[in-house]
Amino acid sequence: MDLDFKKDLIDKDCEISLVQQCNIMELNRSSFYYEPRSECDKDDFTILNKMQDIAIENPEYGHRMHWQELLGEGFNIGRDRVLKFMQVLGIKAIYPKPKTTFRNKEHKIYPYLLKNLDINRANQVWATDITYLPTAKGFCYMVAIIDWYSRAILSYRISNSMDRSFCIEALNEALALYGAPEIFNSDQGCQFTSNDFTAILESKGIKISMDSKGRALDNIIIERFWRTLKYDDIKIRDYKNIKEIKEGVKKYIIKYNTKRRHSSLGYITPFQRYCSENVLKEAA
Repeated sequence: MDLDFKKDLIDKDCEISLVQQCNIMELNRSSFYYEPRSECDKDDFTILNKMQDIAIENPEYGHRMHWQELLGEGFNIGRDRVLKFMQVLGIKAIYPKPKTTFRNKEHKIYPYLLKNLDINRANQVWATDITYLPTAKGFCYMVAIIDWYSRAILSYRISNSMDRSFCIEALNEALALYGAPEIFNSDQGCQFTSNDFTAILESKGIKISMDSKGRALDNIIIERFWRTLKYDDIKIRDYKNIKEIKEGVKKYIIKYNTKRRHSSLGYITPFQRYCSENVLKEAA
């Protein structure tokens, strides 16, 4: 006899006790009281959304740290379930990866200046990095310059190669639109250590800071942006080629800067925080 059919025959108002009825129907009491969960109930959605927020703010976190964060927020959840949800969301901790960082030993390497630095104003620190972006026809590359304090993306470029020219274009555009920062931070990639790139910074009196070798988290603010971009846009779009991805990323950057509210910024947008510092210049 089918389990659900047996359960339907049980009468809670009958004079015969539930225990006796279950015995007669050869039905385990736990089976009678069991109500199957939907694949993803309301609590699951709340946890999944919270995990996405944690991943964006702390891309270096593995499942143990996600678990501890959730417990700290009052969620009743086991570590195995956290690991399963990370797999569902495609969340992986960011570890040092040398894929887009190719050093040139002949270039000068500058010290890292951000350790224990109180970053409390716009244009105090800018940061940059290069990442891969996938399309149906292969990878392309994106460089972005971000204001550390406000999280605002000041300029970016997308290219089918990692030649330093597209990094220099992004730098010149940011300087033209927003003035000069006090400190400019990057990794030790040859695009950023090249004389052509560093000479522009030095000519503006900008202090140059570079991540320590193998320390991807030294530039954590741009790593967080890459995760946000990829989860909010790249992973849910089916970009066919570099032309499509350029158009899509352009729309996303506008949305990110002017409409996407950040919990870490007190639920205002990056440009709201940047403009509040009275440093936003008119576009040329």
